[in-house]
Amino acid sequence: MDQASRYLALAHRLADTAREIIRPYFRAGVAVETKADESPVTIADREAERAMRVLIEAECPEHGIRGEEFPEKLGAGEWHWYLDPIDGTKLFITGIPLFGTLIALAHNGKPVLGVMDQPITGERWVGAMDGTASLNGAAIKSSGNAELAKAPLFTTSMTYYQADQAKAFERLSAATGMTRLGKDCYAFAMLATGFIDLVTETNLNEWDIAALVPIIENAGGVVTDWDGKPLRFEGQTAIENVIAAANPAIHAKALAVLRG
Repeated sequence: MDQASRYLALAHRLADTAREIIRPYFRAGVAVETKADESPVTIADREAERAMRVLIEAECPEHGIRGEEFPEKLGAGEWHWYLDPIDGTKLFITGIPLFGTLIALAHNGKPVLGVMDQPITGERWVGAMDGTASLNGAAIKSSGNAELAKAPLFTTSMTYYQADQAKAFERLSAATGMTRLGKDCYAFAMLATGFIDLVTETNLNEWDIAALVPIIENAGGVVTDWDGKPLRFEGQTAIENVIAAANPAIHAKALAVLRG
């Protein structure tokens, strides 16, 4: 088995393991704690990430790991895993099956493999190291729409934006055909699958977005900051102002509106 196939197989095992842990807790009335950053966490988040870390450390002990629930393992090489066991915990605890398990592998700071698994619906998106993007094994492609006036635009919540960011988002919202809130990672997955044209977010941690970058880019989309620059994966605590677009043409138009 070559290296790319080995890492893809491991990523699937991680997703399978997290899915089996998370499913029994869904709509089961689990206790919810509030972390220092005021975000919610449950036993499902922690058990799933812990189990994934065990698998990585057994198979790739030299690899680093950054995850939402536990301290970073630095590793000794150029490979680094990013784990978010439940991206969209607020959706999870309110019984809405639009959260996702996010798993990424980065090489020298660039995400090259991404998996998003939805444990309840059984959907699994993959951006593989061979440049392909798929949903449950079937190839996917993002939208070719280049008209802002026809574009669906998603973001998680307007409360996350600072005043200047909110004004820029409102300009983009006014220029697009539809604006909807509250889908977290699932909106990015729908962009890769061809149903959404634009997603913007702010203040994402690396594990919130690393897995989605290969999925979207391999499907034909673009992911950058609001200045059009590639996202950095260098251990920073948050990535400001992310925009994902279905194709380069609508990405350029959206950036122009955001910049005013």
